Amino acid sequence: MLIARIVSLVSRTPASKRWLWRGWYQFLAGRYREPGWTFMNYGFRAPDGAALALAPEDEPDRSFIQLYDAVAGAVPLAGVFRQFAACAARRSTTSFARARSRTAPSRRRRDRARPRLGKGGTSAGSRSTRGPRSRRVNGAMLTLSPAAKRGHTDLGWLDSRHTFSFGEWHDPAHMGFRALRVINDDRVAAGGGFPSHGHADMEIVSYVLEGALEHKDSIGTGSVIRPGDVQRMSAGTGVRHSEFNGSRTEPVHFLQIWIIPDRRGHEPGYEQKSFPERERRGQLRLVASSDGRAGTVTLHQDVALYIGALDEGQKAEVALAAGRHAWVHVARGAATVNGQRLGEGDGAALSDERAVTVEGHGGEVLVFDLG
Repeated sequence: MLIARIVSLVSRTPASKRWLWRGWYQFLAGRYREPGWTFMNYGFRAPDGAALALAPEDEPDRSFIQLYDAVAGAVPLAGVFRQFAACAARRSTTSFARARSRTAPSRRRRDRARPRLGKGGTSAGSRSTRGPRSRRVNGAMLTLSPAAKRGHTDLGWLDSRHTFSFGEWHDPAHMGFRALRVINDDRVAAGGGFPSHGHADMEIVSYVLEGALEHKDSIGTGSVIRPGDVQRMSAGTGVRHSEFNGSRTEPVHFLQIWIIPDRRGHEPGYEQKSFPERERRGQLRLVASSDGRAGTVTLHQDVALYIGALDEGQKAEVALAAGRHAWVHVARGAATVNGQRLGEGDGAALSDERAVTVEGHGGEVLVFDLG
């Protein structure tokens, strides 16, 4: 009780929570080095070079997200510390997994705690003073997520902008939208890349805008992703992969998207398909869906992803069934979405709308139809 009281008193600010998290991580990392534990490298680091998540090797994504959220206040911090301490004393990854399942919030609690879209964020360790703008017309809601409010990570070889909380940039009010958890706008310098690292229970979609991205994984896939290609990797029960820019002269610019699957424990899988510009020009082309229809990559989630390149004055529309939601991301250029103009990197959450109507201004747009 005394330890819980002290933790509660000293962890009232985001800065102190980060300090406690790093200190506790380093303590465990230094004293409890077990074969089943690994230092996950997502390309993000603390100022001292330490990683941010101490996770069982078979579930790195779920552990990373849930445990970091816990430190930020999604569940009582003192409870997390008590569970960590108990597991460390037993030195058991199995005990850790069970304790984490008791500590992590249930799906229902997470959904209640996650607003449609909260206030935006700035760079790592800072907070926004002005949230996104919303407008409601005849019961419909459109909430903007300005590009300037995204999180930012700069590692030299990697320049990444985060639409939702990721790495060291964390805003508990900005944790995703429906099943959409991550949109990272990544630029990797020539010769740079993400070394082999693990994922589990996550649908990971990559879409290259410029350059070429080389991919290798533990299920035997080796590929190069180029503009117009859509890659889907289902991490499922666990997979390791690396992503590199093989060019010595040119950067690669791509979007990495994480979607929470419909359940845990899918078989790891990989799929890559090409959608030429002629199929995306002047329309919103379906590129990913839950059933693989229309030649799309298949997702383990009730999500449909459309991509379109619309010139000035061109319009395209995605109808939304009752109870559905949408997220729009402008990958480059500009577009007007349901009457609201968006620039490059801007996003918008739409709820209670009958359709998503996009008018082009020489931009490229992604539209997510979400349950």
